[in-house]
Amino acid sequence: MDYFFTEEQIMIRDLARQIAEEKVVPVRAELDEKNEYPSEIIKTLAQSDMFALFIPEQYGGLGKGCLELCIAVEELSAACLGVATTFAANALGTYPLLLFGNEMQKNKYLPDIATGKKTVAFGLTEANAGSDAGGIQTTAKLEGNEYVLNGTKQWITNGGEADIYTIIAMTDKTKGPRGASAFVVEKGVPGFTFGKKEDKMGIRASATRELIFDNCRIPKENLIAKEGVGFLVAMKTLDQARAGVAAQGVGLAQGAFNEAVSFARKRVQFGHPIISFQAIQHMLADMAIQIEAARALTYAVARFIDSGAKDVSKESAMAKTLATDVAMKVTTDAVQVMGGAGYMKEYPVEKMMRDAKILQIYEGTNQIQRNVIGQAIIKEAVKNKG
Repeated sequence: MDYFFTEEQIMIRDLARQIAEEKVVPVRAELDEKNEYPSEIIKTLAQSDMFALFIPEQYGGLGKGCLELCIAVEELSAACLGVATTFAANALGTYPLLLFGNEMQKNKYLPDIATGKKTVAFGLTEANAGSDAGGIQTTAKLEGNEYVLNGTKQWITNGGEADIYTIIAMTDKTKGPRGASAFVVEKGVPGFTFGKKEDKMGIRASATRELIFDNCRIPKENLIAKEGVGFLVAMKTLDQARAGVAAQGVGLAQGAFNEAVSFARKRVQFGHPIISFQAIQHMLADMAIQIEAARALTYAVARFIDSGAKDVSKESAMAKTLATDVAMKVTTDAVQVMGGAGYMKEYPVEKMMRDAKILQIYEGTNQIQRNVIGQAIIKEAVKNKG
């Protein structure tokens, strides 16, 4: 379908696709096998101004929106979700600064993020705080002109590799979620270290580590917004970022679909290419329908976010849920279409199937997304009745 992209958006798509095909595809299997961070690809993305896409022009960026970011993420995801996650998590970590940072913070950090000189990670999840973000145990105590951070963040994408971290910590535990605050913490600060690199089922090119804070002292100027709004910062950040996760799902599904179609055209059984069999055609048709529906919703939600809408929670949750469920279904079906070949590491779809699972889990499980959608429906029903 034609989604009526502008010339600039088409250029972004084509450039991201070129990087995916020329730089990512040749090394994706090796990165996966070695559990290796894609440093050279990140440099290429930086040189291509991909990190500048979503940064406002006054801070050295290109001033584009959620849709442009989704376009780039989709293309990278079609090649390797691990690489795409590394790229997308940079935006996730930057959103707290974009949405809530003051001018001093934006001027200090955003120009280096735009050039790719410094990369970013977002620290919310803990051992006892995943879906229940209100269960955060990491603390930040104000002592003079410094905040002292203590605690551990778990399963943080880009952990150990990123230079800048936006962290949610409790400044007043007695207030529950209203006692959370957001901070910027730079790599190399005394008291801030990293746990081991996690050995994951999928997205193995993406680095995942613990963040450990042991009497980590940061200037009080590193507080984002004000004390007590950390939970709001986290939720608004995720509302923005989930469209990007939806784009990951669409891209990954498209990549798997392309592999399945290509294989089905070449694989001959009973004297005919298997794509000529109705059973295979119906599987491919369902895959195509699901991908296009997910893409349409993802782009619509990205445009809705870019319109400046204040509350996008329900819509971003819808896009994330649909697109990532589709990614899991399509990658699984791609393996099925390819049969025994699909199960072998020689072909990329087994990796794509492994990668797909995380999309239904990170940045809010799809069960939690359905909670968000359901609560929004109830709220709207009450409002309309009133």
